[in-house]
Amino acid sequence: MKTLNDIINWIIQSGLLVWLFYFGFAVGKPFIESKIKHAKTTQEQALWELALQLAMTAVNSRVGKNISGQEKFAQAVAEVQSYLTAKGLHIDTKQIQAAVQAAYELSTLTPTVDPTTNEEEQVEDGTAKAIDPKEVA
Repeated sequence: MKTLNDIINWIIQSGLLVWLFYFGFAVGKPFIESKIKHAKTTQEQALWELALQLAMTAVNSRVGKNISGQEKFAQAVAEVQSYLTAKGLHIDTKQIQAAVQAAYELSTLTPTVDPTTNEEEQVEDGTAKAIDPKEVA
């Protein structure tokens, strides 16, 4: 029993206990910080995917309405913002606008119009006519 007490006293008096604590903290801190950073990144990625899904739903629900594109965009942004706020999730308005814009571009229900072409070169479905190689040469 005396030997065990002597060993414990030596560990306390020599500073070995403090050194072990410091070494464990120095080794463990970067590991814990990397885990926290990974968790935040994963959480932000899931939040962005949710925002894209909400934006896609908002965009597709406004396809057949007789309102201007700017009004549809504003309504979709407001709908996504209100849903996320109601759930306690906070995303910057610029990011929500980017998600809605991406949803408009990715949606198969919205027409694709190339702004660089003339209106007479476009066909009924909103796409540009194919270039005839005989006309170019």
